[in-house]
Amino acid sequence: MNHPTIAILDFGSQYLQLIARRVRENQVHSLVFAPDVSPDELKKHNVIGLILSGGPASTYTSDAQRPDPAVLEMGLPTLGICYGMQVACERFGSRVEAAARREYGRARLEVVSDDGFVKHLPAETNVWMSHGDFVSGLGNEFEVLGKTANCPNAIVRHKTRPLVGVQFHPEVSHTPEGGQLLRNFLYEICGAEGSWNPGSIVDSLTADIRNRVKPDDNIICGLSGGVDSAVTAALLHKAVPGQVRCIFVDNGLLRANEREKVRAVFEGHFKLDLRVVDAEARFLDKLAGVTDPQEKRIRIGHEFVEVFKAEAKNVPNAKFLAQGTLYPDVIESGHSAAGKAANIKLHHNVGGLPTELGFELIEPLRDLFKDEVRVIGELLGLPEEMVWRHPFPGPGLAVRIIGDVTKPRCDLLRLVGIVRSRRRLVCCCRLPAWA
Repeated sequence: MNHPTIAILDFGSQYLQLIARRVRENQVHSLVFAPDVSPDELKKHNVIGLILSGGPASTYTSDAQRPDPAVLEMGLPTLGICYGMQVACERFGSRVEAAARREYGRARLEVVSDDGFVKHLPAETNVWMSHGDFVSGLGNEFEVLGKTANCPNAIVRHKTRPLVGVQFHPEVSHTPEGGQLLRNFLYEICGAEGSWNPGSIVDSLTADIRNRVKPDDNIICGLSGGVDSAVTAALLHKAVPGQVRCIFVDNGLLRANEREKVRAVFEGHFKLDLRVVDAEARFLDKLAGVTDPQEKRIRIGHEFVEVFKAEAKNVPNAKFLAQGTLYPDVIESGHSAAGKAANIKLHHNVGGLPTELGFELIEPLRDLFKDEVRVIGELLGLPEEMVWRHPFPGPGLAVRIIGDVTKPRCDLLRLVGIVRSRRRLVCCCRLPAWA
């Protein structure tokens, strides 16, 4: 997809994904990049503006991360948030130093300008602060748009460049006018057109799929019963009807009655080619004696690949393997454009596919967040109970079991799920030794 994009440079903000989602909620595409991303890389993604995220570092330390100076000279509209504001202001002559005391919580902001960036904001409002440093001296290149009692330079704007900065966090709900500030940046400064919406996303994705998949190619789509794989299957079916072969692997780690529900939707409603593989014994054998959650994920991921390879032999002209990978999966696995991001957890469907797979990988949802996927699922006609069901981990019950994974333990957790669905209080923090 080549939608006009806001590039978010990741300096380690705890609110990183929230920033990206807030931009998209305003119908503008966003992507996360490494803090030292090059101008050439940004040009590949049709970037119309930059957001420099917050982060835990101090700009005056030797190991502080900074953007490539050439990026700030591209003339792109730029919004610095917290640390992002400090590093941008410092680049253009301002002074950053440690505050007399750290500030965490609500502060009262006074708007002191009628600049377009603060348009439609009340004269006073609450903002959410979380910082230990601040811009203490602006120099001659910036002007103040807003201030608080402890932060005289809470909102600033460069006098000649399309650069604005906020010391607080507009992306969090504790800054009630933060959404308006972001809209002002996106539409008043970046000139966004608001083209990122469910209809345009579906159109772009189906066009991409049709361009890539030839009429004689078949796509193998792994269905798990979750939202992501369900929407992936429905989207592929819309793009290339008759060329999608869905494989549902009953690995023994699923929720209660999962197989029946998947069949009802995809065989009964969409009339898709659905092939069910009973692989419970195979997966439980691979997990025998394994207690480490990461190792469980790795083994489950590898076994899925082997199952698909075996089943694919029965599908003629199977060229593609489709997965319901989402953007948070990619970010958390350290595989996004922000390649230096910490590997929060290993996602079994990201980066673990062996080179001998034999298929080309197709991941149409790879740039989407879960809430976007749900809306698209509704647009594609998936049942509401499937689109809005509670998320379920890809490795299934295996990562909800502390210790060894066995059939009795999986059956017990499935029973717990049924009881919970009847709104009874059940505690299953740790399975009993006899399970």
